[in-house]
Amino acid sequence: MIRIKAGVTRRAGRIRTDPRTPDRRPLRRAFALALPTIWGALAVTYKLTCPLAQQGGLGARVATSTFFLAVGTGLVLRAHRILLRELRQIRRVAGVAQSVLLRPLPPRIDGLSVAAAQLSADRGATIGGDLYEAVATEHGVRIVMGDVRGHGLAAIGTAAAVLGSFREAVHDEAGLDGVLRRLERALARHLRERARAEHPSAGPEPDHPVAEEFVTVLLLEIHRDGEVRALNCGHPWPYLLSGTSAEPLARTDPLPPLGPFPLPPEVPPERCGHLSPGEALVLHTDGAEDARDARGRFFSLSGALSEAVRERPAAVPQVVLGSVFTALLHHTRGAPTDDVALLVLRNDRQRKDTSGTRHGETPGSAGRARAATTPPQPTTHL
Repeated sequence: MIRIKAGVTRRAGRIRTDPRTPDRRPLRRAFALALPTIWGALAVTYKLTCPLAQQGGLGARVATSTFFLAVGTGLVLRAHRILLRELRQIRRVAGVAQSVLLRPLPPRIDGLSVAAAQLSADRGATIGGDLYEAVATEHGVRIVMGDVRGHGLAAIGTAAAVLGSFREAVHDEAGLDGVLRRLERALARHLRERARAEHPSAGPEPDHPVAEEFVTVLLLEIHRDGEVRALNCGHPWPYLLSGTSAEPLARTDPLPPLGPFPLPPEVPPERCGHLSPGEALVLHTDGAEDARDARGRFFSLSGALSEAVRERPAAVPQVVLGSVFTALLHHTRGAPTDDVALLVLRNDRQRKDTSGTRHGETPGSAGRARAATTPPQPTTHL
């Protein structure tokens, strides 16, 4: 038995409260109510027994009003202090939940520089329905970016179910299609369990657990040679930053979002070319492109990305994130109407000697040279 802190022990991987330690929560609750109760009792006693309170003169009224004002002020300050303490506790719990759900990504993953951030539409909120993750596996670096319909605790639970399944499936499944099917099964199982909890009278297996719930998902796989494969279920395509340009990685129509419709029997990954050294991918949720200003104009994410790399073609991911979020907040005057998540990956791997790269070649130019001299490869349309 290893003692963690006063009153808490760890045994067999579980944390429990030591039964020998007295529970002080009832005492804290009683103390929190003691002061308002005493103030209220004093006010009633003063009104009923004090001779000054029974007089109708101006001086008596002023004294009585002053007394009750002091009592009321004390009660308000006490309530304000309790509420602030509860708010701090809620924020601490939300911060812990966010670190578990959207854990911070490392700055480098298998030769890729990575940066990610989320902007919540609700002031003071820390977590929502946006999800992202990047994991280095024996099959390559695998990335997920998703967006759960809706907000609140229900969206957080759905995002946690999808992320938990992804973190396991990326190591177990050899193909990206296998990862996507694992996410589909995890989402269906989560929605069934949620439906049973919300509607216990519907039976053990509801016909349509949550018909309106869905999740848009984008899966990427980046191999060691820079080859990029993708599976897209209703999510915006990422942008490719090459030199000073920002273009969509692909333009094919995505599959339907996960949830309302089952996946087709065959879901071959989309081959999206190669990510050359110095080039970057920017994954985002639809809140970035759907943000509007006071006149109803949409935010130009491609324009903001082009501006971010105009003077620095090989800008670090953190700089790209800061530039885009600054432009987005300026466009929406600091009040976006939807959550926004961005994830930037830049290929910092060294070129191989067989690639024909010359000394002093600018980042990304080798990939463009190969694209100009190599016949285009056939693209698999989903």
